[in-house]
Amino acid sequence: MPRGSEELTAARKEEIITACAELYKTRSFKEITMKEIGRATTFTRTSIYNYFQTKEEIFLALLQREYELWVHRLKQIQAEHERMTGTEFADVLARSLEERKNLLKIMSMNHYDMEENSRLERLIEFKAAYGRSLAEVRNCLDKFFPEMTVEDKQDFLFSFFPFMFGIYPYTVVTEKQREAMAQAKVHYVYMSIYEITYAEVKKLLGV
Repeated sequence: MPRGSEELTAARKEEIITACAELYKTRSFKEITMKEIGRATTFTRTSIYNYFQTKEEIFLALLQREYELWVHRLKQIQAEHERMTGTEFADVLARSLEERKNLLKIMSMNHYDMEENSRLERLIEFKAAYGRSLAEVRNCLDKFFPEMTVEDKQDFLFSFFPFMFGIYPYTVVTEKQREAMAQAKVHYVYMSIYEITYAEVKKLLGV
């Protein structure tokens, strides 16, 4: 364990996660190394291992942070609105995910390997954040759609959260991928993060 105060430990973890996030803007998961992440921090590279033992743990922590930011936005939505129609809720929920592109990008990665190569305590912390996101979406449904049954709300969650894993690869397409689709003569309708999410939420709410 690293020495120093809890504040210092938290600050260094945050610095490592932020360094990883910056590298992830221009590089793929496979291209990023612990050495490169270390170079982007203000302390020695070997110190990283006091906080994260693998690259997967760092990405899991980054995904956890993204979920926590989304949870904060979901709470804001509930505080800002007393009531909403299905169409209005579909709009704000779609925009909340449009703001969290990194969340969707990391979700499209191989979760099995990322979680398998992380210590149990790190995985528990992540699962707790994921659980809070489930709870906040459920709270939104409770507040804005009290007429929905318990089963209806459960069906929404079990459909929407798996759907989220496919948003990024279906909406963020490279020129190489577009060319391959064109040459393969696949007639694909390209949609934005907002468009595909808005349509799905409306469908799930039956509006």
